[in-house]
Amino acid sequence: MSVYRVQGGRPLRGKIPISGAKNSVLPILAATLLTGGRSRLHNCPDLRDVGSAIRILEHLGCRVLREEGDILVDSSMANRWDVPHQLMREMRSSVIFLGPILARFGKAQLSLPGGCDIGQRPIDLHLAALRRLGVKIREQGGDILCEAGDLRGQDVILSFPSVGATENTMLTATACTGVTRIINAAREPEIADLQEFLRKAGAQVQGGGESVIQLSGELPRRDVEHTILPDRIETATYLCAAAACGGEITLTEAEPEHVGTVLQCVSEAGCTVRSGGRTITLWAPERIKGIAPVRTMPYPGFPTDAQAPLMAAACTALGTSVFLETIFENRFRHAAELARMGADIRISGRTAIVNGTQLHGARVRSTDLRGGAALVVAALAAQGESVVEDISHIDRGYEKLTDKLTALGCQIERLKEG
Repeated sequence: MSVYRVQGGRPLRGKIPISGAKNSVLPILAATLLTGGRSRLHNCPDLRDVGSAIRILEHLGCRVLREEGDILVDSSMANRWDVPHQLMREMRSSVIFLGPILARFGKAQLSLPGGCDIGQRPIDLHLAALRRLGVKIREQGGDILCEAGDLRGQDVILSFPSVGATENTMLTATACTGVTRIINAAREPEIADLQEFLRKAGAQVQGGGESVIQLSGELPRRDVEHTILPDRIETATYLCAAAACGGEITLTEAEPEHVGTVLQCVSEAGCTVRSGGRTITLWAPERIKGIAPVRTMPYPGFPTDAQAPLMAAACTALGTSVFLETIFENRFRHAAELARMGADIRISGRTAIVNGTQLHGARVRSTDLRGGAALVVAALAAQGESVVEDISHIDRGYEKLTDKLTALGCQIERLKEG
């Protein structure tokens, strides 16, 4: 079992690049099935979830080659439409392969996906949207059996702006005749990035990043080259780490516009932030101030994925901060582990009240991806040594974490135990 050992209490100073977005590369990797040709993706992060997506593509018959930050996918020989249980359970995002498999082969068989246990994330919205487009779906013994039938464009109204349901509907709609409109679509930047890839593949699609997306006509097959956008959650995590520890950091290859709500929060906490082009610089005081209520919301609101790292920073603040989690009901699981480090957090339903204090080193366990990142942030700010266990969760979403933090002057190392 691998762990992080962290010697905390040091300010962060230095410059690091932001990697490509996990939540963008995964649906785009799935979309390479649609091209029937060769796709070259630049700025792909080396993550556990990316490895899982590659294994699914190879199972489906694609040829995949990694070249440093590039991934090359040749989907011309793809010949399977099933994804076995052991591959599906590796990550929640595996359900994104449902739409491309249906669009390419007219049928699909998948099991229910796995991923972090942060609350109910049913795929009912995905299935209802696909049924609206003409897909026949049966659920049998934990498997989802789908047949495309006669796919025709329709108005698909989502009851909640689900990112995954929006993406799966977009990908399936590339095989529909006529016009498909997705109403109350998710507006995250990763949706716009998927739209850009589909356009390069020949799709007629517009509205990505807005509440109504329109696709018309079937997708022609062609080779595609595309660069993945920067990871806004990784950006937010390093901003929160600097806010917790003090110091000055510069993030390059970032997209400031995509983390506007996070920049607002750290500025309110007493940090000075300057951004321009694809660079963000943050100067943090020795100790930040408490933050007014932070309510997680779909984009462009405050991202639920950034709630845990910001809460870790708030644990070190002068004053009280309040967090309201509106997306996932189990998104405060990291609070109990932060308490082992001396954090003063009171939970009531979906509200967390954080009274800032001095954290101390402790042995803690990561329970999910973003909660694990929060523990690393807290460990960096704490006095003394901390050990973070179960870091395989963190591997799902952060590339070269120890290298980047070491470049900022942190004392962190990855060790094998047991």
